[in-house]
Amino acid sequence: MAFPGRKSRGVGPSKDPAEGKRPIPGVRNVVAVASGKGGVGKSTISANLAVALAHTGARVGLLDADIYGPSVPTLFHLKGHRLAGEDGMIVPAEAQRLKIVSIGFLLEDESPVIWRGPMLMKALEQFLHGTKWGELDYLVIDLPPGTGDVQISLVQMTPVAGAVVVTTPQDLALIDVKKAVRMFEKVGVPILGVVENMSYFLCPHCAGRSEIFGHGGARKACAEMGLRFLGEVPLEMALRESSDAGELLVATAPGAPAAQAIAKAAAGSAAALAVLDSLQ
Repeated sequence: MAFPGRKSRGVGPSKDPAEGKRPIPGVRNVVAVASGKGGVGKSTISANLAVALAHTGARVGLLDADIYGPSVPTLFHLKGHRLAGEDGMIVPAEAQRLKIVSIGFLLEDESPVIWRGPMLMKALEQFLHGTKWGELDYLVIDLPPGTGDVQISLVQMTPVAGAVVVTTPQDLALIDVKKAVRMFEKVGVPILGVVENMSYFLCPHCAGRSEIFGHGGARKACAEMGLRFLGEVPLEMALRESSDAGELLVATAPGAPAAQAIAKAAAGSAAALAVLDSLQ
C-alpha cells in the first residue's frame, strides 16, 4: 500500500498521470486560475485575463467554477441569464468575444449554493464535458479559493495545461499561495506563473502610488520557488468601477495601468504554455 508523501518501492510500472482524464473535444489548453485564499481578486483577474487572450485573436472560453461565489455573471453583465440546452448539451453564453458558463446561470439572485460534494462534482463534469465549447485555444477556469474538492476533481476529470495563481503582497496571502502551488505540483499541473493583484494603490487624483499591502512579496516567492512572475496589477479605481458595471477594463480602457498589467500577464501565460507545448 502506498501512503501520501511516500515513494512506492514496488517494481510495477508507474501510473500515467493522464489516466482516466477525458480531454474536452476541441479545447487545446485548459488553464486554471486559482488562489490559496479568498479576497485576492481572482475572479476579476480570471475574467480580464480571458478577455485579454481573446483580444490577441485567440478563441477563448471562460468557465466560472467558483461554486459558492460566482462572480462572472456580474463581471460580464449577464445577471439573470439562464443556460440554454441543445442536443442534451449546454450552450454557453457569449460576451466580450468569449464563450461563458457559470454556476450563477443556474441560480436565482442572492440564492446560496447548498450542495454536497457529489452534486458539485456532477455540475463540474457537466460544465466541462457537457458543454458545446466548440474549437477553443484556451478554456480559462475560475476556481474557488483554496485547495479543496473542486480543484482536485478538476485535474482528475480533464488534462489541465497549466495554472495561474493569483495573490496579493500580504504575507498571509503568500503563505496560502505557496500551498496552492504545491497542490498543483503534486497533481502534475504546471504553474504558468503568479500574478500579484492589488500590488499597489494608484490615486485617481494625483496618480500617486501607495503600497498599502506591502510590496514585492510575490516576486520574492516566485524567485524562491523557481516560478515565473507574471507581474503586478495595481489597485486602481477604474478596475473596480468597470467590474461593478459589468464591463472588462482590458476591453474598455486597454491603456489603463491595471489593464496593461493584466494583458502582460496574459501574454506571459500564453508564452509559458507555448514553451510547455514545444517541450512535449
